[in-house]
Amino acid sequence: MEIDICTRLTILGHPQRLAVFRLLMRRYPDRVPAGELAQALEIKPSTLSAYLSALVQAGLVTQDRVATSLQYTVAMDRVNETFAYLYNDCCRGRPDLCAPAPLEKSPMTTTKYNVLFICTGNSARSIFAEAILRKQAGDRFNAYSAGTLPRSELNPFALDLLRQTGHDLSLLHSKNIGVFNGPDAPVFDFVFTVCDQAANEECPAWSGQPVSAHWGMPDPVKATGTDAEKSLAFQRAFGGLANRIKLFTALPIASLDRMSLQKAVDYIAQTQTEASL
Repeated sequence: MEIDICTRLTILGHPQRLAVFRLLMRRYPDRVPAGELAQALEIKPSTLSAYLSALVQAGLVTQDRVATSLQYTVAMDRVNETFAYLYNDCCRGRPDLCAPAPLEKSPMTTTKYNVLFICTGNSARSIFAEAILRKQAGDRFNAYSAGTLPRSELNPFALDLLRQTGHDLSLLHSKNIGVFNGPDAPVFDFVFTVCDQAANEECPAWSGQPVSAHWGMPDPVKATGTDAEKSLAFQRAFGGLANRIKLFTALPIASLDRMSLQKAVDYIAQTQTEASL
């Protein structure tokens, strides 16, 4: 066991191998193709292959072949085993020395939870999520959305669908994630990325350490074909997000500890993404 732990720590001691591992952690429980990892981290495929091989051999990452693509995900059981060893064995009866610092958490001024949805363009998926949560459970949640590279206008197909499903459009507009980094920004309890590209990017360290998850959805803006075919892509994205948000709002949040909440939102990420409107 000790040799295995030393190997894992040595592997993670390399900055670029650590960057690969961190990206996979942000995308967990997704399986991410090697090509996407190389593009996101701007690493040559041959170099990335060596890094991934080392992470797999150390047991920190698993590899699966899907058709012609190799896909990778974090081996969470081994990661937990590593942290448990460091905490329980190395501290040797002095957990007070190893216990993490208390999470920063500002007192809540209302009974509502603040939730932020992030995607790249903030023109469709994250806007859908913001509108759906506000309509489904606006009495219990404050819903926000932002983009890492926001478009200047919301997508017209997205707006048409929101109108058809009876959502209030007055509060919806595209905005940069930076607007939520100032001193007057809300303290978020939950942060969800809803597109792979946004999850691949380094996001700000949020005050209060919110529970976070990746609820990746295919980008309907990239749909091609007739208007009917494009509209169907938006309906699928909307339905998938509505399904996940329905599960999220059903959670007994006040009675769950942080670890249980994290497991719950990760589980929601693995649920069926399509639902009826």
